[in-house]
Amino acid sequence: MTSLNQTVDTLLRRALAKTEPLSRQELEGILHLMGKWRHQMISNTIKMRDGLVVQGGPFAGMQLAPYSAEGCFAPKLLGCYEQALHPHLEKFIARGFDAVLNIGCAEGYYAIGLAQRMPNTRIFAYDLNEGAQETCRAMADINGVTERLIIGGLFSGGDFERFAALDTLVMVDIEGAEEALLDPEAFHALRQMTIVVECHGGPKRGTTETLTSRFQPTHHVTRLDQTYSQPTLSPWMRDLGHMDQLLAIWEWRGEPTPWLVMEPL
Repeated sequence: MTSLNQTVDTLLRRALAKTEPLSRQELEGILHLMGKWRHQMISNTIKMRDGLVVQGGPFAGMQLAPYSAEGCFAPKLLGCYEQALHPHLEKFIARGFDAVLNIGCAEGYYAIGLAQRMPNTRIFAYDLNEGAQETCRAMADINGVTERLIIGGLFSGGDFERFAALDTLVMVDIEGAEEALLDPEAFHALRQMTIVVECHGGPKRGTTETLTSRFQPTHHVTRLDQTYSQPTLSPWMRDLGHMDQLLAIWEWRGEPTPWLVMEPL
């Protein structure tokens, strides 16, 4: 099995072997790749020195699987992942819901975290990746929430109707398919649900604007953009260079991915 170091080494050698000058896009790609490589090295060190328990944020104390099913790892472990959502998550946790639908759950960071913080709520976690489903099950078992967590694969728009009679929080992160799924004209149950969705595709695609327009007649819509602030770091991490501290909280985003928090009027 090829290691991350070998993959990075191969790609760098291939790029540097070119005789013609590298384009701006190629240079940006190398920078992104090297950032991910260094981020992974930092993540491995945090795991080795501090363990796998989330250190801060709304899910402090949750134990993670040794790796993320998708994307970055260190921000989840430090507890600063997707900071812009934290005040809204705390508000929703305090309010309580009958059900939470986590569509695109990956390894279960939100599904397991919300199950721990909302002991009277049933959590439904969906992901097309079978490996992510297995990791989510393992995390549920480690954190003692298996009995209140139902894990599935494909979630279709028609499935919202099964939750129409429940006070439901919907969290969606499905890498660009959110426009097709979140259509209140086609799936009327959405009109009464509280929704948090990450919008992909960048400004040119217009997903954020499309979903805002769809839900404004029935919801109060709040746009949240990515924010970064340094979390409380372990003493040994405070001795790292500034670049390493920045890379530790980097979430690997290659373009803007704003969130919409949509609450029924």
